[in-house]
Amino acid sequence: MNCTRRSFLKGSLATIFFSNFNVPLYGSIQNPKKNIVIISLRGGMDGLTAVPVNDSLIGKYRSDLVLKNKLKLNSDFSLHPKLQTLHNLWSQNLASVVHATNIPYTERSHFDGQNIMETGALKAYTEKTGWLGRGMKSAGLYGSSLALSLPMPLLLRGVEKNNNYFPTWMSLPKREIIERITRAYDGVEQDKLQEVYNVIMNRPLTMQGGDETLDSLSKRTAQILKDPLGPKVAVFDLEGFDTHTAQGTDNGEHAENLQDVDLIIKNLHAGMGGDFDNTLILTLTEFGRTVEQNGGNGTEHGYGSAILMAGGLLKKSQVFTDWPGLKKGNLFQGRDLLSTIDSRSVYASAMSAVFDVEFDRIKNDVFWNEDIKDLSSLLFRV
Repeated sequence: MNCTRRSFLKGSLATIFFSNFNVPLYGSIQNPKKNIVIISLRGGMDGLTAVPVNDSLIGKYRSDLVLKNKLKLNSDFSLHPKLQTLHNLWSQNLASVVHATNIPYTERSHFDGQNIMETGALKAYTEKTGWLGRGMKSAGLYGSSLALSLPMPLLLRGVEKNNNYFPTWMSLPKREIIERITRAYDGVEQDKLQEVYNVIMNRPLTMQGGDETLDSLSKRTAQILKDPLGPKVAVFDLEGFDTHTAQGTDNGEHAENLQDVDLIIKNLHAGMGGDFDNTLILTLTEFGRTVEQNGGNGTEHGYGSAILMAGGLLKKSQVFTDWPGLKKGNLFQGRDLLSTIDSRSVYASAMSAVFDVEFDRIKNDVFWNEDIKDLSSLLFRV
């Protein structure tokens, strides 16, 4: 069977990528180490399902998609019932939401939107590096190993020698590992292939064993991030948020996807112990969904969505938003939740807080000194 680069990478509910680092070029390694985890939600997460607003208009727009057992956050907002861990962390000041937010992309293409959400650019396919990779480079965090198996995700490109992780390989016979890598890297020079083989076969024990299930990957992630000399950046890639039909309410396709997000957070919280206090988890998606349901009890590609956040580096539990309202005149193009907060401001502020780099430096090095806001002191412990 042909093993393409995509099939070699996929094969599970989620793919996880780690970024290792050596001593920064300037500054010092933080003690205790700070971690950042990005959960990419591909397909367009429905912010009004994940974080529903207390507004009677919701029932008029989407009568078949109204949640029955919402988890209350405050008088205005709730959480989807599948986000139970996030709700539990809320009571401990370890969970927050940024609502009515998105990358500056107002079209409807998954391909273009996902390219922009990873590069942070204003136009698709104009940049070849990702905002997280550039942020690491700005902080002087350079990887210590090659990207393995498949191309490093665009989000992390921009800093050399990052390492991705697929634990099932370590349970395979050495010959089968080599055969799979050789097929996946068809046409790559032999010396480069040898470097990939060497990195895989010499992985530390903390990056061996386990299986490819999301439960196993997220539990293993917790152990790897706890290593004071190990990676401080991890990226999960989740698919399936493009729910055009039968989106569901308390249960259903979108609910199952949100439950996957909650599982990652649950296992990181349980597995990291005290190190969770120095960790920041944020979601990332290319766009939201339409406010009104369609004829198939689903939603179409929209604009504004929400960022789910967890971890001890949050300033407090809050729904941070400049809420635009749901009246027709307040909707983007009369159909979508308006994005009033550029999500790049959130991600730039998060990198500033975790990497201990001034926001203006991140703004300049990562986002070309564009007009994004420093939200660090409003959202994070700095």
